[in-house]
Amino acid sequence: MNIADFDYHLPLELIAQQAAEPRDSSRLMVLNRREQQIGHLPVFRDIVDYLKPGDALVVNESKVIPARLFGRKAASGGQMELLLLRPADHRPNILDAVIWEVLVRPGRGARVGAIFVFGDEQQLTAEVLEITPTGERIVQFNEPPLPFLNKFGQLPLPPYIHAKPADPNRYQTVYATAPGSAAAPTAGLHFTPQLLERIAGKGVSFERVLLHVGLDTFQPVKEENALEHKMHSEWCQLEAEVAERLNRVREQGGRIIAVGTTTVRTLETAFDQSSGKLASYSGDTRIYLYPGKQLRAIDALVTNFHLPRSTLLLLVSAFAGREFMLEAYNEAVRLGYRFFSFGDAMLIL
Repeated sequence: MNIADFDYHLPLELIAQQAAEPRDSSRLMVLNRREQQIGHLPVFRDIVDYLKPGDALVVNESKVIPARLFGRKAASGGQMELLLLRPADHRPNILDAVIWEVLVRPGRGARVGAIFVFGDEQQLTAEVLEITPTGERIVQFNEPPLPFLNKFGQLPLPPYIHAKPADPNRYQTVYATAPGSAAAPTAGLHFTPQLLERIAGKGVSFERVLLHVGLDTFQPVKEENALEHKMHSEWCQLEAEVAERLNRVREQGGRIIAVGTTTVRTLETAFDQSSGKLASYSGDTRIYLYPGKQLRAIDALVTNFHLPRSTLLLLVSAFAGREFMLEAYNEAVRLGYRFFSFGDAMLIL
């Protein structure tokens, strides 16, 4: 499977630099897989028209942490930047974690034993314990860094967004509750509290899963043969009660509508092939979904427009078919849809 088959031309001016205001005013493309038809809604909030009583809308409740820190090297005083990726032991609750996997810029000089200092009064320090084979550092802080991050850290925006949002909350979903992500589960950025109320009023249930998103989500597939790509590991969780309710939704004829690819990866990780049902799950996942793999845990998907040659484009192509998906992307370019994290949305039925 050649990764070049998942490329498309995207004019740079279509990469959204700011979120739509209000959130639910972005455009929505609607793909019908069975009929192979593409439709368009002028505003995302009209998604309500495609939801039915008895359906379940499933979201990822992970919250982005302000994981970028600027400090200095204790030995030389040189300026440096630290980007926290996740606790080294992959624990889901990050509040008391002191050993973290991080990226250091510049990497030169960030040897084992190097110490970094943050804050005017050296409130926070980090010592390099280990260098991973892929160049990340394992560091130990002198105390759990989350309180310091919440005061002084910056949100780690994707590399294609060049200006900080005026309101940092625009890079958080309105239902985010569990800190731990290095990137937002962006399909959820389109929902407002009012829209969620309208959806609930239609008899659609609202369920939560958890997957802490890593920065690797933005990386293109570098291997020519996409099957040789190795997925990064992310921590996810589907609670037993949620799995039971979602199984009941399907038994009663409703649909499981996933909001975002991270929700899909969580549900597909938790899907029990032998029983054909969802089961509780808590742990790491490296699940890799691409054309030829059948998505069994979902019936519909809300998602954004993804980068060329990305695992996310492969995932949505697994659900809707490569040719149909690229046809939709080319039409989105032609019609001036906005792409990527702050861009417009797609509903795949």
